Amino acid sequence: MEEAYITLPKGFRASGVSAGMKCSDPANINVDDPKSSYLDMALIVSDVPANVAGVYTSNLVKGHSLTRTIDIVNSGKQVRGIVINSKVANAGVGQAGVEDAEVVASEIAKRLGCDSKQIMTASTGVIGSRLPLDKMTKAIPELVDSLSAEEESAHNSEFAMMTTDTVPKEVAATITMGDGKEVTIAAQAKGSGMIHPNLATMISVFTTDANISSALIEKALRNAVKYTFNRVSVDGDTSVCDSVIVMANGASGASEITEGSEDYELFEQALTKLSDDLARMLASDGEGASKFIEIEVTGAADEYDAKLIVTAVARSPLVKTAMFGEDANIGRVLTAVGYSGAKFDPNKIDILVGGMLFFHDGVCVDFDEDEAAKMLSQHDIFIQIKLSEGEAYDRMFTCDFTYDYVKINGSYRT
Repeated sequence: MEEAYITLPKGFRASGVSAGMKCSDPANINVDDPKSSYLDMALIVSDVPANVAGVYTSNLVKGHSLTRTIDIVNSGKQVRGIVINSKVANAGVGQAGVEDAEVVASEIAKRLGCDSKQIMTASTGVIGSRLPLDKMTKAIPELVDSLSAEEESAHNSEFAMMTTDTVPKEVAATITMGDGKEVTIAAQAKGSGMIHPNLATMISVFTTDANISSALIEKALRNAVKYTFNRVSVDGDTSVCDSVIVMANGASGASEITEGSEDYELFEQALTKLSDDLARMLASDGEGASKFIEIEVTGAADEYDAKLIVTAVARSPLVKTAMFGEDANIGRVLTAVGYSGAKFDPNKIDILVGGMLFFHDGVCVDFDEDEAAKMLSQHDIFIQIKLSEGEAYDRMFTCDFTYDYVKINGSYRT
């Protein structure tokens, strides 16, 4: 499917408006500016109650909009939609943060004719400030009234989620069930910095018109995120507002997906593929990034060691700056592998970058500097670490560290 936006599945509508959080006065918006510079409230709604599942940040500190959503999802009840705001994280403000999120959800629920506990909440932005309820409640009538299944409205909801993202992140796929009916899955995500497993400063929403229970959605989602969203590291920091939510409304008319069926396997595969696509987009659009880096380890003794290695390499500032400088100083990779905490024989390690062999059995090999420079000038860089300890595998998506990363995060609040 070439087109990709959140309302492609049947029975979903979306919108995105400016509440004045990104720009001080919505009346003075310059429509020639990118929409992501002024849209700051998004709403995604199912026309009928939908089953729901989610996965969330592992950070013990969680934003108040997120904790409210976790309670809703854990209740096992169906939902109608999710409201997402950017610019303000609604975190670190105490009970008032939960109450503020409830106010926003209640105002939306009144206009949709549903219970406030059917409207999930998500926030992203600066930690430590309360939601500007005056601005947000004033924008809610437009937010609800502009709900549409049209492509432009769907894209607007993605732009409204974005913070330091430079490009929108939207994916979709259509699969054919065993009964011959088509099911569509769509998703959008935001995330550019403060990203590291498990989950990070990223929010992703999936919609699907599949007929599938919340329990099976959760099973499929947890499998899907393991080597995708949970293998993205931009800067080694895990934030407090992160979530991946899946809503399924059954509007396709397809038969119910049951556990162990071919339909379930097909659904999980599609969900995993879309998660993989979004994860790559998140890493590629890391704050200030100029390169996308995929790190793979094979031959590790077990999954734990494999994860230790890819994580150490992905979060190494020296590896990331070397990739930015297009410097074939692959000893930095070797060093990160060594301090990762994984157990391996350093005399039986091969390291390849872009298919070029730099280390063999732990010894640096001669390589063509010109070819290495040409390879490192590419946007996509693939680092392979081959051990001889077992059959365990893992991988991580990351990006380089540039001057712009420091500029962005040195003045993030302004």
